Amino acid sequence: MQRSNNDIWVGLFVLIGAAALLFLALQSANLLSLSFQKSYTVTARFDNIGGLKPQTAIKSAGVVVGRVDSITFDDKNFQASVTLSLQNRYSFPKDSSLKILTSGLLGEQYIGIEAGADAKNLEQGDVITSTQSAVVLENLISQFLYSKAAEGSSQPAPAPKK
Repeated sequence: MQRSNNDIWVGLFVLIGAAALLFLALQSANLLSLSFQKSYTVTARFDNIGGLKPQTAIKSAGVVVGRVDSITFDDKNFQASVTLSLQNRYSFPKDSSLKILTSGLLGEQYIGIEAGADAKNLEQGDVITSTQSAVVLENLISQFLYSKAAEGSSQPAPAPKK
């Protein structure tokens, strides 16, 4: 009888450990967001969202103030429409601006909010018009290479030696 009690306790401990590991893995991959805060949704339009995904963090001054709810393509404006879920305890002016930023050189992308100065705050269903798209590394490299190629072709050729 003593052996079966020990087996039950060991089994229970293993199940709790497996559940904790699963929770940590989902939380670190941003696939699980346990937030019991009430929130309001606003929409923003971007020309290019880069690698932004649903459940990505929305930060202001380094503090997570919400999450990306969904991302859709607006085929009338040819832009990405991003629905943001912001926590009710944080209020931002209506003229706030959004940027898609990257943590580190090649790290994870997130949305940064810079507060504006408007007297009225964002409310449920508002659309944020002041946005800055993601910086695409490939575009920066191609611009750099193109400018170097143009710079090299504009220099006069050396005079032939006699």
